[in-house]
Amino acid sequence: MDKPHVNRRSMLKGGATSLAFAALGGGPILGSMRHAMAASGLASEQLRTIGLSVTVQDRILQDFKKASDVGSVSGTAATFPDAQTKILSGSSDFDCWEIIGERLPALVQTNKDAPVETSGLKNWESIRDTFTKADPKWPAKAQIVGQIWTDDDHTKLYMVPAVYNYDSIGYNPDKVSAEEANTWTCLFDDKFKGKSGLNTDPLIAFGQAIMAMNTLGLLKVENPGNPPKEAITEAAKFLISKKKGGQFRALWGDFGELVNLLASGEMVVSDAWQPAVMAVKAQGKPCKYAVPKEGYRAWAIGPAMIAGTANKDAVLAYADYWLSGPPGITVSEQGYYSPTTNIEKVMAPDRYAFWYEGAPWKEAEWRGIKPGDLRDGGSLKERAAHVAYWHQWPDEYDYLVSKWDEFLSA
Repeated sequence: MDKPHVNRRSMLKGGATSLAFAALGGGPILGSMRHAMAASGLASEQLRTIGLSVTVQDRILQDFKKASDVGSVSGTAATFPDAQTKILSGSSDFDCWEIIGERLPALVQTNKDAPVETSGLKNWESIRDTFTKADPKWPAKAQIVGQIWTDDDHTKLYMVPAVYNYDSIGYNPDKVSAEEANTWTCLFDDKFKGKSGLNTDPLIAFGQAIMAMNTLGLLKVENPGNPPKEAITEAAKFLISKKKGGQFRALWGDFGELVNLLASGEMVVSDAWQPAVMAVKAQGKPCKYAVPKEGYRAWAIGPAMIAGTANKDAVLAYADYWLSGPPGITVSEQGYYSPTTNIEKVMAPDRYAFWYEGAPWKEAEWRGIKPGDLRDGGSLKERAAHVAYWHQWPDEYDYLVSKWDEFLSA
């Protein structure tokens, strides 16, 4: 399998200048499962992980410790760029990075990644087809299945998937109609000038701008996640013109910031993570999640073993634990998805039906979800079938970041 071509300077620049996800932790872990890798040897190892608070949560780490008998565990919550800078600068403070698939080249091309054999993952047999079978509508390298494997035979992984999702637009239904919100053009619609939000990660912002420009007839780019140089040039002009015109209330990069701006009404429409929309609703504020006609942005996060770690078995046990089921309860009840079908075995049936199968909520009101409510976007199957593109490392990454710097300076 071909490795994506990048260079060290672009990786370090990306780690220093682009912001990425931060998210809210929450939800119970239902019990502990004795890990198959648990052995007396693990008691002498430690696990030191770094990643977003989506997955780096103390309750998950402590439950893993009990289930595996690893001697000690610790986690550091950090944005992708900050983690990337630490690891590529030669830090030996971590055994694994809970990385997003699109940033794997930062590890692979600098020989910082130690691949994991699937034969060492007891729970791998429960992985969803999304991570093993390519969708014929895209080249393999343009989707997650083409990013995580070291080989065409699918025996070794650069990253073991732990959580994934399909992102779109959060909006205030009292101010924005579903018809207006269900397209990426709404972020740039003059009607919402001064009340629109845009994520500060250039890999997100450019893809969204290009999807909108496709719809508006300004561009024709087949894969918005990997645009050619000329499309990046035009998208940068478009973004700069919108910024100078006062379109954006904020360029946001923090989960809490996004929630506050939507809940306060300062933003009525913004690219968003579904858990943020749910956090707004939990405050009793109107907020919905759009189903854009162009499709969702898809991504996946998971542990990648850092080359040279002395705690290989602990990292392997941790990656396998994510596929065991219980950790998926927490992330699922935030609004993400677990990549393992084991989640159905451990999650309360009615809750699994709501989060994964598109069934109505049957319990009492909880975190803004009321009896009879449906998850915005429908079932996992429906949402997975409506993807515009998977996050990926663009071929023209250096040029894209340079144009993003122009946008920020405009």
